[in-house]
Amino acid sequence: MKYRLLAGGSALVMAAALSACSSSSDSSGASGDGPTDIDVWLMRDSVSAAFQKEFVKGFEAAHPTIKVRVQIQEWDGIGEKITAALASNDAPDVIESGNTQVAQFAQSGGLLDLSDKVDELNGKDWLKGLAEPGAYEGKQYGIPYYAANRVVIYRTDLFEKAGVDASALKTREQWIEATGKLNKAGTQGIYLPGQMWYALAGFVWDEGGDLATESGGKWKGTLDTPEALRGMEFYEQLQALGKGPKDSDEDSPPQADVMAQGKVAQVISTPGGAKVVMEKNPELKGKLAFFPIPGKSADTPGAVFTGGSDLVIPTASGKQEAALTFIKELTGDAWQKKLAVAMSYVPNRTTLASAVAGDPGAAAMAVGAANGHATPNTPGWAAVEAENPIKDYMAAVLTGGDPAKEAAKASQDITRAMNTAS
Repeated sequence: MKYRLLAGGSALVMAAALSACSSSSDSSGASGDGPTDIDVWLMRDSVSAAFQKEFVKGFEAAHPTIKVRVQIQEWDGIGEKITAALASNDAPDVIESGNTQVAQFAQSGGLLDLSDKVDELNGKDWLKGLAEPGAYEGKQYGIPYYAANRVVIYRTDLFEKAGVDASALKTREQWIEATGKLNKAGTQGIYLPGQMWYALAGFVWDEGGDLATESGGKWKGTLDTPEALRGMEFYEQLQALGKGPKDSDEDSPPQADVMAQGKVAQVISTPGGAKVVMEKNPELKGKLAFFPIPGKSADTPGAVFTGGSDLVIPTASGKQEAALTFIKELTGDAWQKKLAVAMSYVPNRTTLASAVAGDPGAAAMAVGAANGHATPNTPGWAAVEAENPIKDYMAAVLTGGDPAKEAAKASQDITRAMNTAS
């Protein structure tokens, strides 16, 4: 998913108000004057209609003094809508935010600091790729909700024909060797377009590098470090074992369309991509499966970008205790397990990974999520994604450019974009 407020004195005021409210209310968040109605914004397709109905019914039964009104929001334009809501006096009480959007919202001061609730919400077990971007300048504003990340979708029949056991692919070296065996007789061992920068980020993180680092309040692009260059070197090696275009990403053309043509053994995608492939080519039903992206060593899966959502509470909400009760339930054990099964998501905590053991795609995601990462946690990263010099860098290298020179140029562009925006 392509899913970014600093609360200073105002957060202290609101925290005090929350504490005062707690002293005069019951644990459900009601004031004693009647039911507390809370407004909740959830994003389109983050939950099904059936799950939403089941959760609201169960929540209100457990907390009869709180009534929930859920409004489904569209991803398109949601950043501007949330920014406007946070600046108003009529914000909803709970908002679902894309995990990488929290910093952008936190910078404005419109989110409640929930740092003192981390232990209560089992924060020690949160997925790092959700928890880290939910924090800003040392304070926790976003509570991890659910995660999704990329895995390898593969053709079981082509693997069997080539004598490749997918379950044995635990390291990059094994993966490269197997992909080479698959890349013959008119079949692409892997379809990997040249500009899938989220996949590159994983390889960079595996090498101990990063896309950018911060020092003294300034950000610097770091694609030109030895670690990041090794990540690009591996990407180039893997990308060559197929016919993916070097100058476009997974949407041009849609890689599900390419795999549906029947001549691709593997793609890197979220598990939902398999459903799209089978819709386009029903003959592939029963022939697609999943495994986590392999890592540098067998004991650690490949690093992945963790997409997904966090839940936040606006400082403008006058019903913060009830809002916190809502978040505590939705991110608690019982409902996290139900959500993971219903939506094929990775639960928000590593200790709940077994909940999706029966869902092959989600189970593969859960393995990778344990080594999940996030993009640089700063509002300025939005400017990088908008310009995206990483894609230009990748295409330049794959078409013969000098990796070190191209990486230095891209790093300069990242540095400029991040510091100009911030």
